[in-house]
Amino acid sequence: MKRRPRSQVWGSSRKAATMTVMEFFGCGFLAFGPPLAMFIITIAKDPIRIIILMSSAFFWLLSLLFSSLLWFAVVPLRTELAFGMVFSVLLQELFRFLLYKLLRLAESGLKKVTDNDQVVTNPHIMSYVCGLGFGMMSGAFSLVNVLADSVGPGTMGLRGHSPYFFLVSATLTLCFIMLHTFWGVILFDAVDRGSVLRTLFVVVSHLALSCLTLLNATSLYAVTLVAAVALTVITGYGALLVTGGTGRRLLTCLRPRPTQLQVPEPPLPDRQ
Repeated sequence: MKRRPRSQVWGSSRKAATMTVMEFFGCGFLAFGPPLAMFIITIAKDPIRIIILMSSAFFWLLSLLFSSLLWFAVVPLRTELAFGMVFSVLLQELFRFLLYKLLRLAESGLKKVTDNDQVVTNPHIMSYVCGLGFGMMSGAFSLVNVLADSVGPGTMGLRGHSPYFFLVSATLTLCFIMLHTFWGVILFDAVDRGSVLRTLFVVVSHLALSCLTLLNATSLYAVTLVAAVALTVITGYGALLVTGGTGRRLLTCLRPRPTQLQVPEPPLPDRQ
């Protein structure tokens, strides 16, 4: 058997390492690029919003802790992934509701320590920040290990597995981050107005999409992706309506504005 020269072996290994690093950064920016831009543009300049975002991320971690304790306590169902997922989703929504209650109790204190009353007086801003914090922490826990494996050694697609695993995981993570943001806006407004239907929509849609991701074990990525993107668009439009926006205003914002070229007037001649 002919052996390849050492230079060819090193060249192929370097090429493979470069491809895995490119996949790592590509999937990372796909999943966390839009949420990071939202954080920088809308939250990073306000310390109160940063505190609320970190608090919401901490509440998501608390829901994960209680989900882990429940999984550890129920020994017969540890091997059933669906069992842990259902109770994890329910606990996440429970802690989202508890966070809402806590922020409503802390409104008077927030008004005293902030110079920007809009954060407290406008409930949609607070719910948006809480939802984004929930989503970013959820996305970090769901994708960090996948991104670490994408660097190598090796890549997906061997032994009949799909080579699109990392791309699908990053896309689903982005959808869930955006969905958590929209769910936060809808749930906070639903509790304020006493709307049971919208509250049920948040819980049921979260539970349904999470259970639908179980199909990824059989490589049915198309079904999961189509459902996730469709639910993200529908929920995002619902959150837009909740905040007082309309589809016409959204289309107006997305249309490119015509640029007007301003020609400076020539200076008047000096009169002597």
